[in-house]
Amino acid sequence: MSIVVAALYKFVALPDYKSLREPLLEQCRAQGLRGTVLLAEEGINGTLAGSREGLAGVLSWLRADLRLSDLEHKESQHDEQPFLRMKVKLKREIVTMGVPQVDPNRVVGTYVSPGDWDALLADPEVTLIDTRNDYECAIGSFQGAVDPGITTFRDFPDWVAKNLDPQKNSKVAMFCTGGIRCEKASSYLLEQGFDSVFHLKGGILKYLEDVPTQSSSWEGECFVFDERVAVNHDLERGSYDQCFACRHPISKDDLQSSAYVKGVSCLHCIDLQSDEQRERFAERQRQVDLAKARGETHIGESPVIQPHPEQAEGL
Repeated sequence: MSIVVAALYKFVALPDYKSLREPLLEQCRAQGLRGTVLLAEEGINGTLAGSREGLAGVLSWLRADLRLSDLEHKESQHDEQPFLRMKVKLKREIVTMGVPQVDPNRVVGTYVSPGDWDALLADPEVTLIDTRNDYECAIGSFQGAVDPGITTFRDFPDWVAKNLDPQKNSKVAMFCTGGIRCEKASSYLLEQGFDSVFHLKGGILKYLEDVPTQSSSWEGECFVFDERVAVNHDLERGSYDQCFACRHPISKDDLQSSAYVKGVSCLHCIDLQSDEQRERFAERQRQVDLAKARGETHIGESPVIQPHPEQAEGL
């Protein structure tokens, strides 16, 4: 049976978000879904996977709340369940920038539909910025996009201060995986005095869904925050694997590197590890392999050296 993966988010005032956690978790479990949903006073953000009927049930339950009646979601499919568990977490922000005064519910940039996106990018005055983390940008992006080289969204405001100027960058267009980061980033830029700020509605995933490959300005694959690692232009599982020590996407060539040891290291993190970490990661991988040989699922904390995104940003 094909698994439907639904990415969703909405900036909306949810002062009672804490009381929503248990009912939502109960609904998701009752419908057999897995994934992660973040709840905060500023809104909801998550990725859910399961049967089409189960997803429809939970989405209907969410949209029964008038504040979420227009909640949009994006879909892709996978032949296996890409999540191990179902989690609903309470957070200060549904995507963490660390600038409390930024509020997309109050001010936000101009939404651009996927069908109009390439026409905007053809404008020579537009500065195009990929707001995702460096390892996401590395495997795919839009032609001509600037990669800020950040490892966490908290770094974005500092990068803006050093690299953008409202007087010089008259038009700024931004994009991310599902639309949530660039929506918040657009709010931040408007607060900093930028006048013409645009962002891709629905993010890369909606663009790949709506725009035919032959007329697309997208190059490469799109990193996603589940076991698929990346998806191609047809929203099918891509060609990348992942290092389970640092979570960096790795190519087939990377797998041949002497630095790559399954579950322990890759060329992106081998120089960042101590001997103690390598031993711990190696033991965890041994336990994973033993569990797999017994036909069981090993559910443990994934070792993470570098900062790992809190959530799938609308997948």
